[in-house]
Amino acid sequence: MGAKLGSLNPGKLLFAASMFSIFILTHNEERDIAACIESALLSDDVIVVDSCSSDRTRAIATQYPVRFVEHPFASHGQQRTWMLENVPYRHDWAYILEADERMTPELFAECLTVIAQSSAQTRNQEHTQDGQSASPGSPVGYYVAEQVMFMGTWIRRSTQFPRYQLRLLRRGKVWFDDYGHTEREVVDGPTAFLQATYPHYTCSKGLSRWIEKHNRYSADEAKETLRQLQGGRVDWRGMVWGKSEVERRRALKDLSLRLPLRPLTRWLYMMLILGGWRDGRAGLTWCTLQAFYEYLIVLKAQELMHPEFLTGVQPSVEKAGDLPISEDISASAGVAMPMGDRLSSASVCQEVPERTPK
Repeated sequence: MGAKLGSLNPGKLLFAASMFSIFILTHNEERDIAACIESALLSDDVIVVDSCSSDRTRAIATQYPVRFVEHPFASHGQQRTWMLENVPYRHDWAYILEADERMTPELFAECLTVIAQSSAQTRNQEHTQDGQSASPGSPVGYYVAEQVMFMGTWIRRSTQFPRYQLRLLRRGKVWFDDYGHTEREVVDGPTAFLQATYPHYTCSKGLSRWIEKHNRYSADEAKETLRQLQGGRVDWRGMVWGKSEVERRRALKDLSLRLPLRPLTRWLYMMLILGGWRDGRAGLTWCTLQAFYEYLIVLKAQELMHPEFLTGVQPSVEKAGDLPISEDISASAGVAMPMGDRLSSASVCQEVPERTPK
């Protein structure tokens, strides 16, 4: 049974009608899944959507009163959209949680409050306008700020807190597209921001796992960098006069792709301008790791543009015969192939990169 709501709002049974489902996205999360589920059991409908874990994630998760669904991973955006469209969930609202994050009682209570307010607005609107499911000003999604936890402390400054992610959403109103190694939301309606936050234990699986996954991330970010440089633009208006932190931050990222000495620029920005030095030893370590990650992206983008960048020799696949060639090799070497000759990574279960802050 889920945790009782009485400790949150004694006697406020109105919130029972505002309950929401919680999705937990997992892949090889045996270290985090128990604590994550226990935090989510405030809800009476918790669904674990797993990307073919090879560790004890399933065995641990199924000890709790949750539903467990498996689906091969293709990308973060596709996995979320598939989940929302194909996995039945009990309530009209859902919250997306990842295994290295936690639901808090304060955040849960605020979610219930805004859902109750939205339901009241919907009922009022239905009395005046037939056929309209929500009032024009009723949000269909809510952004929530994360608290990045690293080396046992909250990295408040160098993570640009508050950094918002869209987590609470209304059924049929939000989808996700891919962007770099992560995802961006597509919303049919207005959005709003919650005051409560959630902890994100970004290095909970150890430093080796963090480095390994960011090595994978950098490959996708390098491709996104080239796409932005070739066809994107900097939204100067959004960066200066953006209506939300999300709009301003994404415009700033597009600008950062065009700056010289990106790794050093990022380190100085995080340490000096954002005040990472005030986060102590953990802040210094965090900023250095992020600069290292930025350098990997720069190197891999150069390698995609100039395949001979690291070896000094132009790669050749002319003698590869009938062997299948992966899409990454084809893209970097400029080789055109029929689709049937490409190796598909979405057809089987594969290693899934965890999301990092956008």
